Amino acid sequence: MEPRNNTQMSEFLLLGFSEDLELQPLLFGLFLSMYLVTVLGNLLIILATISDSHLHTPMYFFLSILSFVDICFTSTSIPKMLVNIQTQSKLITYSGCITQMYFLLFFAGLDDFLLAVMAYDRFVAICHPLHYTVIMNPRLCMLMVLVSSIISALHSLLQSLMVLRLSFCTVMEIPHFFCELNQVVHRACSDTFLNDMVIYFAAVLLAIGPLAGILYSYSKIVSSIRAISSAQGKYKAFSTCASHLSVVSLFYCTCIGVYLSSAVTQNSRPTATASVMYMVATPMLNPFIYSLRNKDIKSSLKSLLGRETLKVPIVLRLKKCT
Repeated sequence: MEPRNNTQMSEFLLLGFSEDLELQPLLFGLFLSMYLVTVLGNLLIILATISDSHLHTPMYFFLSILSFVDICFTSTSIPKMLVNIQTQSKLITYSGCITQMYFLLFFAGLDDFLLAVMAYDRFVAICHPLHYTVIMNPRLCMLMVLVSSIISALHSLLQSLMVLRLSFCTVMEIPHFFCELNQVVHRACSDTFLNDMVIYFAAVLLAIGPLAGILYSYSKIVSSIRAISSAQGKYKAFSTCASHLSVVSLFYCTCIGVYLSSAVTQNSRPTATASVMYMVATPMLNPFIYSLRNKDIKSSLKSLLGRETLKVPIVLRLKKCT
């Protein structure tokens, strides 16, 4: 008997990390605190780059876009998970699952492209410093962000449409805390060969492509730094891209770790736990990496927070006077 196409009536169960009721308050508090730190940290980076005129450069423009994307990336999955824990309900509707999957793929792909764009920015700044302002003009910066967004949107749309053609017979259990593409596809009743081919082909193009661009940029950067005679000049040149290199390493290492863990074990719970690293931990740590290793960001944040703290007593005095 062939499976009927009940996609319009289907619901998915997001099993999360653990079914132990005693662990749910701990998980709720942990992920709520991580989500708030992620939003606050990335929001401070955005405010710092907007408020400080010294940071109105291509590098910090891309950094502010990356921070915004990181906020959106975590917001597509963590709030839903927190609601599920609080209400003790694991259900997500079919349309809600497809929508979540679309935005997860979109922001993850955009994150990947932005890291490659930022690597190119550092390549131009170190290897062609005299032509940096001419090459990295505002028009090119906006164009690179726009093209990255369009490619990510088209990829997300393609994967979502490929899932829509599948048939789901009953309520499906997903051993994850969000609608992960592979997990959803492999729970379909219909043939998924075409979906698997599209997923693997897109992964090669959209993951290896930006990574190759990053590696090429840094190979040229290393060659240029080695050509610098003074040790102080080498340190100054390397310090301008150290934060970005740390973020790139964290992003790709966590992604590789997730897919290696899924390949080694058939149990999807460890994969869900490992995916926390790039879903939550990486966006949360990015602001700390950039603020701790970047003097411009640190000074901008200090002045921003200093202005905010000065406003409080002034407002209190005005209230007393009135």
